[in-house]
Amino acid sequence: MFKTKRCIINTFQKSDYADVKELYLNQEVRKFLGGIRDKESIVIMLDEMLDTGDDSSYWVVREKQTDHFVGLVSMDPHHEGDNIEISYQFLPNWWGRGYATEVIHTIIHYAFNELNLSKIVAETQTANEASCRLLERVGMEFERTVNRFGAEQAIYSIQ
Repeated sequence: MFKTKRCIINTFQKSDYADVKELYLNQEVRKFLGGIRDKESIVIMLDEMLDTGDDSSYWVVREKQTDHFVGLVSMDPHHEGDNIEISYQFLPNWWGRGYATEVIHTIIHYAFNELNLSKIVAETQTANEASCRLLERVGMEFERTVNRFGAEQAIYSIQ
């Protein structure tokens, strides 16, 4: 478990299924993530997230004062296999209020200081300007673009 000024970040549990499922069914959240998922694939994915190996971690983010679900953060191998990728999805009512910045800073700190990683990457669609700004705000630097998942993606990293 991690704590930030306004959030509690806990390891994903089966009791979080309904909250996390909400992310995958939200059109705004999924706009740059391939669209909403069908309910059957969500259940399979949630089961896989619960039973990850040593190379993946999934955390549920809740607001400290209210215990309201804010979003999901993960770290797992990047598609290209060379580095660990940080990923995130937050519900729209939490956007633009600094919660993601607060949480991503904490996870990056953990990755460098507890996991002893030397580099972390993030990938987001170049069209997702808010996500690009978030990655830059937490200290990540733009590396390059790739075409993947039917769209231009920006690869960011921090060392």
